Amino acid sequence: MSDLPAPEFPAWPQFGDEERTGLVRALEQGQWWRVGGDEVDTFEAEFAAYHGAPYALAVTNGTHALEVALEVLGVGPGTEVIVPAFTFISSSLAAQRLGAVAVPVDVDADTYCVDPDAVAAAITPRTRVVMPVHMAGQFADMDALDKIAADAGVALLQDAAHAHGARWQGKRVGELGSVAAFSFQNGKLMTAGEGGAVLFPDEESYEKAFLVHSCGRPRTDRDYLHRTTGSNYRMNEFSAAVLRAQLSRLDGQIALREQRWPLLASLLAEIPGVVPQGRDERGDRNPHYMAMFRVPGITVERRRAVVDALIARGVPAFVAFRAIYRCEGFWLAGAPDETVEQIAERCPNTEQIHADCIWLHHRTLLGTEEQMHLIAAVLADVLAG
Repeated sequence: MSDLPAPEFPAWPQFGDEERTGLVRALEQGQWWRVGGDEVDTFEAEFAAYHGAPYALAVTNGTHALEVALEVLGVGPGTEVIVPAFTFISSSLAAQRLGAVAVPVDVDADTYCVDPDAVAAAITPRTRVVMPVHMAGQFADMDALDKIAADAGVALLQDAAHAHGARWQGKRVGELGSVAAFSFQNGKLMTAGEGGAVLFPDEESYEKAFLVHSCGRPRTDRDYLHRTTGSNYRMNEFSAAVLRAQLSRLDGQIALREQRWPLLASLLAEIPGVVPQGRDERGDRNPHYMAMFRVPGITVERRRAVVDALIARGVPAFVAFRAIYRCEGFWLAGAPDETVEQIAERCPNTEQIHADCIWLHHRTLLGTEEQMHLIAAVLADVLAG
């Protein structure tokens, strides 16, 4: 190993007086839940406007955001939801928790986003929703997916947990006409430790979601008129106050990451055996939730050793998501009538990506140009060691 210095990237989460002011504001209003306070309502309006959506509903976390959205879209026992095979497990668990079958399909080898042809091949009369994941901020092919969904008469639900502030051909997430779910978990592009939100294109869906997320009670209910089934997915006022401040700094962070990724990607591509995540240029604003790259042919053990070595040298690195069908929990409920081997056979790209992909925390892309060079130098040194 060389004596390259350890990079010192900006900390995450980032916070300042804006968050402190918001927390005190929420504290002093004297009502700490959304029904009596103003922070959640205001955050929802601000988040919806930022993404070009008519309505936003804030919830407890990103997994619950998916669950609420799927329930509003009619998902339940006897239905199927098509999800990428390469994604965080919440994409499938949200459907499975509602009694539906999650059907994994393959992803594109370059962008790591769901393959539209694989989606089209997986649609059955039981399909209710197609759930593209905008992996690491890179939009899935929404043009193709919109057409497939419309032709089949099924809904699209954008899993936008990585895509705060992203754009597809100039359109923001909320301007694409479909429901979209976000996460505000601690590592996400804006965070309150936990939290989530759902964007809705129409008032009817939003109002139904509000009932679902608040134990079936209407907003002004004083008589315990529980009009539907649901649960308590309500966000508290303190989280919303923090998220309002986080939203105010998001544009600047995205702009910086958009500057840094092309440089880092070009440097990574110069390292023998390293292949950075590709970009569909129709996704003309990518917030870069992760800096992802593959090392084709690397063994699982070697990849773990590389990640450990990067961490030891100051580069926050992680192994990529495991293919969802290779997670034990996937098979406990709502799994398709296939074996692991059968799914793997129709998901060859996922099989490769989940085994050889590494990602770096997005705070690395908030560093300097010099640090981008240093990341590449450290990685090259680690891989050569």
